[in-house]
This record gives sequence, C-alpha cells and structure tokens, in this order.
Amino acid sequence: MIRTRFAPSPTGYLHIGGVRTALYSWLYAKKQGGEFTLRIEDTDLERSTEESVNAILEGMSWLGLDYDHGPIYQTHRFERYKEVIQQLFDKGLAYYCYATPEELDAMREAQKAAGEKPRYDGSYRDFSGEPPTGIDPVIRFKNPLDGDVVIDDLVKGQVIINNKELDDLIIARPDGTPTYNFTVVVDDWDMGMTHVIRGDDHLNNTPRQINLYKAIGAEVPKFAHIPMVLGEDGSRLSKRHGAVSVLQYKEEGFLPEALLNYLVRLGWSYGDQEVFSMDEMVKYFDLNSVNSSPSTFDTAKLTWINEQHIKTAPAEHLATHLSSFVAQLGCDLSQGPELSEVANILRDRAKTLVEMAQGAIYFYNDFEAFEAGAAKKHLRPAAEEALTLVLEKLEALSEWKAEAIHNVINATAEALEVGMGKVGMPLRVAITGGGQSPAIDATAELIGQDRCIKRLKMALEFIEKRKEAQ
Repeated sequence: MIRTRFAPSPTGYLHIGGVRTALYSWLYAKKQGGEFTLRIEDTDLERSTEESVNAILEGMSWLGLDYDHGPIYQTHRFERYKEVIQQLFDKGLAYYCYATPEELDAMREAQKAAGEKPRYDGSYRDFSGEPPTGIDPVIRFKNPLDGDVVIDDLVKGQVIINNKELDDLIIARPDGTPTYNFTVVVDDWDMGMTHVIRGDDHLNNTPRQINLYKAIGAEVPKFAHIPMVLGEDGSRLSKRHGAVSVLQYKEEGFLPEALLNYLVRLGWSYGDQEVFSMDEMVKYFDLNSVNSSPSTFDTAKLTWINEQHIKTAPAEHLATHLSSFVAQLGCDLSQGPELSEVANILRDRAKTLVEMAQGAIYFYNDFEAFEAGAAKKHLRPAAEEALTLVLEKLEALSEWKAEAIHNVINATAEALEVGMGKVGMPLRVAITGGGQSPAIDATAELIGQDRCIKRLKMALEFIEKRKEAQ
C-alpha cells in the first residue's frame, strides 16, 4: 500500500509552501488508494510551540486535508529513538563525539583556508582513549566512507552523491534528544512510508537519510523533491510575498478548495485546465507531471481562481464559509433570508467571501442613510412619481416573488412611459441603500416585502426633504 506523510515542524505557522507539500502528498495517497499521515516533528524543543501546533491542525482542518493517521508527535517517541540509537551502537555504526564547538569552528576555518569543503573530520570516529572531562558528547552516525548514494528522484531525476562529500551526521544532541535527520528515518520506517514528497530544500538531507535507512535495516522510500515557491520578484517566498499563515487566506475570504486548486497548479499541470474540483485533483494528479523548476506565487491568479470557485460552488457550501464573515459585520442571520440564497445571487459579483459579506449586509440589516453618490443621482424629485407608483403596486402584491416584482417594475415603466432604468435604479437605491446589487427583482424578493415597503417610504421621505431644501 502507498503511504505518504506531511511532517511539519511546529516552529512557525503552516504557510503556502508547506500546504503545497501537504497537498501533493495527500493527492498522491488518495489517487493510489493509499494512506496519508500527519506527523508533528517537534524535537526542536526550544522553538516548537503549542500555538504553532494548533495553527497546523487548524489549517489542515480548514483545507480539508484529512489524514488517516495522526497527528503523531515525535516528542512522544523518544524511547523508540533511544532504542534504535542503541542498535546502531551495537552494530558499531554510532559513536560519541567529544569535539567542542570551538574545535569544530577551528576545524572548519582550517578547511576553508585550504580550499576544502567544511565538514567534521571524523576525529572521534574510532576513538578508544579516555574521554575528555567536562564535555557532554553528541552521538554521531558512522557514514560510509566510500561509494555513492543514488537518489532516483520522481521529480528531479537521478541524483548521485559520493559518500566522501558527507560527514558523520549528529543523531543525538548532548542532552540526548535526537536530531531531525535521525527521527525522520526512524519514523518513516516504523510508519511504513513508501513515498517521501517534500520541498527540494531537503534534498541535501536525503543522501544522509538514505544511509541511515540502510544502516537500521529499513526499506528506503521513494523520494520526490518539489521545487521552491518563489515570490513575484523571483526571490524565496517570504512574509512580504504571502508566506504567511495559511489561515490568513481564510481570513481574507478565500475558499479552501480554491487555495488548493491554485497551489496544485503551482508546479503541476493537466493540459490547459486551470480550475479543478477536489475530485478532479485526485483523479488527474501525477508526480511525473510536476515541474522541476521553481514556481512563482501570484496573488492575482489566486484571486481569479477563488472567483471561479465562488461562481460554481454549491450555495450551501458557500453559506457555510460565508456565515462567519457576515456575522462579523454585525448581521443577525436569523433576521433575514437563508444565507445560501443570498450567496447564490451574490456569487457573480464577488472575488472573495469578504466582498460577498459586504454585499450581504442590506439583506439582514436596515440602514440609516443612503449612499451619497447613489442617492444624489437616483433619489431625485424626478423619481418620486415612479417610486410612489411602485410602492403602491408592491404593497398590493399577495405573492412576494421575483417574477411578480419584475412585472410591477415593467408595469410602472409602461404606465409612466419611461425606460426600465428610470424605475429600477431608484428602486435599487431605495431598497439596498446603494447603486450596486444583483437583479433587483430577485434582490427584493430576498429582502422581503415588509422591509422593501419600509425602505421605499424612507426613500420617498428623503426625496421630500430634498425638495424642501431646494
């Protein structure tokens, strides 16, 4: 069975690059009928925080990237790591290194001066003398001294590293806590990982890890190293480009499936198709189609993708994600139409849920004043006759439906021998407070008869006061 994992370190928020890695791993497992694991790599005790763990879990939940196993915390597995380190000692493949930081710095400076690659020189590799006093040693892995490590990468192709380029990896710190490169290998072994899909910033760790897999008797998984995501200026993605917590995109009104759609295309393609449902992503995703070059993050493109998903998402799904935004604006959703119906008629006018929520306010909340520009243009004395007649006809309606409201607007325009706009635009401003809304008949139906009548009377009072002021 195919098994993949996403293994973030909780030393910061879950950001765009991490989400894309999680998505590719999730899609690969789903497509193959395999299993996906979430592992929290929290062995960096100084920098790991509970806040970051929660942000990762909340981000994964919002995105809908469900996992079959996890979250599994490395800090809960320290006894297991000690056990495997002891096995390496028993095989003669691990040793205590007493080199001090000062000695290591001097070693590297001397190597640089000689034009050599800075690396640990293995001075304690076969040490059998009396250990220096007062030094807590690290534990190092005896890396093979010759031969090549061959990585048949599913994205980058074959990568070959000679073991002479690798020094003896530290697998446990002086306080006994295991290091990243070691814990990853033990975890992948214990959890039966078949494929490791991760950013190509990990590629330099891979040959060391492959040697560790072999040393502990584990099967080496297949690797796929995904190129970096760059900012629009071509530099590594940072906070100023959008490498913020993925939850910020939630706050900015992006749908989770739209963000995932954008990220799946950031380095992968399926013909010329741009917009994908989650089912289509699972169906079509293929690691062989992942680009080996870096991708550039484009906020405008992400916003366009979001707009397309808003246009096509089921109304109930939109309402689920929209409700918190509308509530934040002080709207009582119990005092108005079904939010799914509001979302349905607003979907073609919004790029984000934030915009959609702004457009939903007048369906739930009455307003105290009309938009100045719209009122100046459309709530003029010349509109009084049309609004008075519309009010009279709307009050008489026994069935408050868009079609009936449309007929009222038509009949009023015909009776006054004016264009539809001469009736529709003053009516729009009267019942929404501004000059922008979806089709006015459907809008009026959702606002409701009582509210529309009340707001029309308010508009006529506004016109009366305007006449008096003149």
